[in-house]
Amino acid sequence: MDQANRRWWERLRGSAAAWRAGLAGRSRPAWSRLPRTRKGRRRAVQGAMALCVVALLPATWLFVTTDSKIGSVADAPRARVAMVFGAGLWKGEPSPYLAHRLDAAAELYRAGRIEVVLVTGDNSREEYDEPDAMRAYLKKHGVPDRRIVSDYAGFDTWDSCVRAKKIFGVDRAVLISQGFHIRRAVALCDAAGVSSYGVGVDAVHDATWYYGGAREVFAAGKAALDAAFRPDPRFLGPREPGVERALASGR
Repeated sequence: MDQANRRWWERLRGSAAAWRAGLAGRSRPAWSRLPRTRKGRRRAVQGAMALCVVALLPATWLFVTTDSKIGSVADAPRARVAMVFGAGLWKGEPSPYLAHRLDAAAELYRAGRIEVVLVTGDNSREEYDEPDAMRAYLKKHGVPDRRIVSDYAGFDTWDSCVRAKKIFGVDRAVLISQGFHIRRAVALCDAAGVSSYGVGVDAVHDATWYYGGAREVFAAGKAALDAAFRPDPRFLGPREPGVERALASGR
């Protein structure tokens, strides 16, 4: 090794040694250090367990309060109105999850178990229109256009429930969604003044299903706050007679 390369190698080794020494001398943040005493470690474990319990309380509330109000299409009681919540579009068409919800609504209508379908979803962008896509799908599956009512400002579950009550005058409804979401929908609609029964439709247990289930743990916290404080939806607007007109029209 010539002298120039030796000097370069020695500088590199010196820099590495200095970097390791700096890491060794740097103190870790207090929050990242484990307690040194047995009592301290026990308190840390108890604190972590308490946080887990608090985080799971909203989800527990959903299960306890809605347990007797959830069933399948075959279990659904007769009701004048069914609500279908948006679940995304793929190239302008209902996603598979949304299509399953709409299939259940069409089945209930054809069986004479419901009279009107209120489709509620997001239309905040010109190129994204969940309610119209849902309406078109239902029409293809045997639900007359006059029996479909669109809520274009159902930006989330709470907004949809509040608007169903305050804007469309719905007091009682069958709600249709996937199992991972239906309990939250029932709890929030009940809090908004809509007496409801939830139909949980089948879904393939794919990545979307697992994501939806995990998301509900966090969404339950927001649902608990919405039910407790009952905020106004993002957009309320004037009363709409769409549901009343649809109910007045013949089958």
